[in-house]
Amino acid sequence: MKKFKEYWQIQKNWQLIFPFLGLVGLGYSSLKLSKIFINDENIVFSLLLSVILFFLLLKLILFIFRKLEKKWEVSFKWEMISIFLVFAITGSSSIFIGKPLIKLMGINKENLPTYVYWALYIVLGFIFYQVLLVLIGWIFGQYKFFWNFEKKMLRKIGFKRFLN
Repeated sequence: MKKFKEYWQIQKNWQLIFPFLGLVGLGYSSLKLSKIFINDENIVFSLLLSVILFFLLLKLILFIFRKLEKKWEVSFKWEMISIFLVFAITGSSSIFIGKPLIKLMGINKENLPTYVYWALYIVLGFIFYQVLLVLIGWIFGQYKFFWNFEKKMLRKIGFKRFLN
């Protein structure tokens, strides 16, 4: 455990929640992916594939961490896990919140052409995503990172004059 804490630069025990949540999320994702690949109800094959996927995804994520830790300015390595969790939660939440709001606004596939419906769905999802990214980033203690990330993204899509 000492080596683990040193590698992720964890100084306080409460910071262990981020690697724990990351591993739980990775395990859940591996299990869901294995169920997509194996439709059979055989639990042994499903669990075996889940374990294989878990380790493959873990290797991929650690590779991505090494690449991004040079690009992103974070004080501690454990903050990278926190940032990844925020991206994961925000992506799921924007869809989870966007769908009912679109229904509430009366937008559906029956009263609009399919391409208009999906265009509106994507635009509204993008707006929810931007707001949720900063909000969830704040909850995870990464407000500064995500606010700077938002400003950079908004500048790239043409909102420079609103961010001064």
